[in-house]
Amino acid sequence: MLSLQIIVYILSFLHASDRKEASLVCRSWYNASQDQRYQVTYPEPKPPCTLWGVGVFIPYISPFIDLQREVTFSFPASASALELVKGLSRKSHCSLRISQLDGFSISRSLLLEVGACLGSKVESLALPGSSITEASLLNLLPCLTSLRRLDLRGLDSLFMSGAFLSREEHRQQVRSALCGLEELDLSNLRYLSDLTFTRLTGCTPRLRRLSLAGCHIAFEFDPYRGCPVGMVEDSSALLSLRNLKRLLTQQKSTLVALDLSRTSITPESLRAVAQVEDLKLEELYLQGCKELTDYSVEILVRHQPGLLKLDISECMGLTSRSVEAVAHGLKSLTHLSLSHDWRITEKGLRDLLALPGLKGLDLSQCLNISGAEMVSGLKRPGATRAQLETLNFRGCTYIKDLAVFSLAQLLGSCLRELDLTSCVNVTDLSVCAIATYLQELVVLRLGWCKEVTDWGLLGMLQKAECELHNETGENGPMFTRTFGNMGFFKPPRMPFEEKPKLLTQIDLQQFKEQAGDSLLALRRLQELDLSACIKLTDSSITQVVKYPDLQRLSLSMLPDITDAALVSVGWHCRSLTSLTLSHCPGITDRGVAQAAPHLQRLQHLYLSCCGNITDRSLHLLMQHCKRLKTVDISRCKNVSMRTVELLHSNLPFLENVHHKLIGAELFND
Repeated sequence: MLSLQIIVYILSFLHASDRKEASLVCRSWYNASQDQRYQVTYPEPKPPCTLWGVGVFIPYISPFIDLQREVTFSFPASASALELVKGLSRKSHCSLRISQLDGFSISRSLLLEVGACLGSKVESLALPGSSITEASLLNLLPCLTSLRRLDLRGLDSLFMSGAFLSREEHRQQVRSALCGLEELDLSNLRYLSDLTFTRLTGCTPRLRRLSLAGCHIAFEFDPYRGCPVGMVEDSSALLSLRNLKRLLTQQKSTLVALDLSRTSITPESLRAVAQVEDLKLEELYLQGCKELTDYSVEILVRHQPGLLKLDISECMGLTSRSVEAVAHGLKSLTHLSLSHDWRITEKGLRDLLALPGLKGLDLSQCLNISGAEMVSGLKRPGATRAQLETLNFRGCTYIKDLAVFSLAQLLGSCLRELDLTSCVNVTDLSVCAIATYLQELVVLRLGWCKEVTDWGLLGMLQKAECELHNETGENGPMFTRTFGNMGFFKPPRMPFEEKPKLLTQIDLQQFKEQAGDSLLALRRLQELDLSACIKLTDSSITQVVKYPDLQRLSLSMLPDITDAALVSVGWHCRSLTSLTLSHCPGITDRGVAQAAPHLQRLQHLYLSCCGNITDRSLHLLMQHCKRLKTVDISRCKNVSMRTVELLHSNLPFLENVHHKLIGAELFND
């Protein structure tokens, strides 16, 4: 038998995804796969880390890797979960996400087992989709002495009576266990009141992060008592601004992150929060706070200049004045979200891109953004500029090739995530620029970019096509005395020009021999979205989509791809966990039969509206893809309900099967 040191050395040559597979062979291999001395040949970025619904991409570059360091064990309340909990007792620490808890005996027994076996080892606990009783939670919390993060979002059953933690003895027990709690998520609680909020936060004296997103908070007026908040004692029906300010004052030395998204916070209330003496926030999330104005953002920036992350997306009243305030007042900003702020224009983006620490910028659905000022800000000679790692232009229809080409050149190797979904003016030129200058990308989304063709993915544009026309440059359009066709008025597109020139075997041979960069140059890709790029065919998919580390791929709504594309993807992208092929009529059972044996890590598969998929494909999935959690076969007319039932019984991890209008149901609708 090989020694542990030899196994560790052998596994060190494997990529992280392959080491995860090797860890399942036996216990000695599992122990070797967890060894801290692993050398990472290709530094692998962490998956997008989500904090209270706000996606933030954090690149991870380290010489060591621990595959189980931040793993969360997620499972529903059931009798079989009792054995899982007992097995986890061998770990030194763990994070749990237990769903579907209720007041019945199985749930009570499971929580007692968690407290007995894992009490001092649980660092994070989330209870989504549960209706847990107060007694069950109060029996568990005193046992969790190492808890650092507690997620109670949506657990209305705990707070509906208003009696949670009303007894002093319970508060003392919980306070003793939660004295080290750093993160508390109370999002979407309809019955959170001053009394219950004070009791719970009184047991957590060292909070660093607090989420109240979606809670009913009385910022200005208490409708139950008919008077302004703060004029009476603590409310048993609502959480008031006065109580929130009290907590911020008490824990100002530790609290650095606050989430008030989707609340009715007013400009005056935000000013009151920002002006709490000695409060130094680093993260503030105000997504969907529709009452906010530019003036409130200016006050916020003035009183909280140390903010690192700010989310003011979906705040419809904000304009470019807020962007200017952020650019001039938050010199240490690293992440900013302006998504769906449709009144924001180019103004202020030049100065924003001068912030040297800015790493993440979300401008999705900002309809007036063209990128020109961003390019200007990055081009300023002798000045510091942002080193963006994530850039989101989803739905920005004014973004064109010139902006993408310039940004790709300027951002170079620092950009890791680029979202150009629904940027309808993006063409093959942008794809070539991305392949040439952004070869460190981990996430690329080009969905609904309908002008992207096979030629762009293959990097086979002619030199004349790659040159930017004068009318898009800084010199402006060319004029003549008669305003002839000199670039001012372009002739209308003819019907025969809609379809791109089809690739031939000679073209493909030229692609293999040329030195130009195709999309294949993005060797670090983990997510690729080409949905609804309707001009793509098998010619490019089979030649370019060959990424051994790719985890998520979307090829939905590509009418011209066939089984050849699916087979190629299955052979070359064996790390896929999510594959979307919806509305691809050319995909049949034959392609699934050849691809499924290579996609054994697949967890999510979407095949809706694939009319040539039959029961045979489902049987193949049962045989080869044992880890499937989600399957979508809606509107597949040749799939029977009987086979769907077999799918449920044969796949142990299956959670959701979308089967609307299948088989006979489709014709009876």
